[in-house]
Amino acid sequence: MTYSPPKLLTFEQFLVEYGDNPRYELSDGELRDMEPTGPHEEVAGNIAGRICTEILLGNFNWLIPKTCLIKPPAAQATALRPDVIVLDKTRLSQEPLWQKEPIICNGNTIKLVAEVVSSNWQDNYARKVEEYAFLEIPEYWIVDFRGLGGLQFIGSPKQPTFTVCQLVNGVYQQQKYRLGDIIVSGLFPNLQLKLDDVMPC
Repeated sequence: MTYSPPKLLTFEQFLVEYGDNPRYELSDGELRDMEPTGPHEEVAGNIAGRICTEILLGNFNWLIPKTCLIKPPAAQATALRPDVIVLDKTRLSQEPLWQKEPIICNGNTIKLVAEVVSSNWQDNYARKVEEYAFLEIPEYWIVDFRGLGGLQFIGSPKQPTFTVCQLVNGVYQQQKYRLGDIIVSGLFPNLQLKLDDVMPC
């Protein structure tokens, strides 16, 4: 039996074949199934709703697009698709692809990304921590509502965990929150949010 490596895709091929499919993203040419479920989408929707409320109350000139890809400038065959992304409207005019496609190339356009953890939790806790920090995204939320992450990331015993990563000198400082904890966000100082508020029914 011989091993056949997966077919690698270019960014352009990914856009043509999977650009409109929210189930997939591209990582160094490899197609990644984000494995969304109903509860996963419910949690993502709950987070987007809470953030939208904070944007309106704070009168921030930001938006949450329905769909959006991130194309890191240093990665030729990568297209990241966060579950929730907050964009600075004032910087969209500097985005080279935005007028034709919902694609962000410049990290400074992004205020926050949130990822809801699924079975491919390693991407959220390791790879994306590095990639989002490299893009200098100020805040990254990891919402592990099923407690799937490795013990080194969410502790023991495993339990639902909400991790807020805040960029300090190019590195994310991470704070973990459990059910019942009040979550603190640097971007949203008046945020009134607990993990309990975004859990699926």
